[in-house]
Amino acid sequence: MSCPDCDGELAVFAVPEPLEAHAPEAALTVGLCADCLGLHPTDEPVTEGDSRPLAGAFPEGDTGAAVALLVGMLDSLALNRAGIVDCVEFAERSGTDVHLTLDRLQRAATDPHFDVARRQSQLDAFL
Repeated sequence: MSCPDCDGELAVFAVPEPLEAHAPEAALTVGLCADCLGLHPTDEPVTEGDSRPLAGAFPEGDTGAAVALLVGMLDSLALNRAGIVDCVEFAERSGTDVHLTLDRLQRAATDPHFDVARRQSQLDAFL
């Protein structure tokens, strides 16, 4: 499946049960665009491994889903504060360095719809 915004390739994740409230449109699977970093509900099967978009820049499984949901909420820190905190805490409990992942995304995404570096510095102050 391709991104409805830019036709980029989607990395698809199953939303973990504790984070379902933060998924767009209460989706059970979401797709994060490798190009624009847009997050979209999807019915596509989950892909993992080296052939998955953003492989190497992004964690897999539940942790990857938590970070994908986080990225989907970064366009509005004030409105999504509770969800952002939940996703960061979930990812960090799973052993993922969220800031390192955002650094990698900043280098991997070709045309993000928001300034990743700026949001990351705001996230640092936010948390």
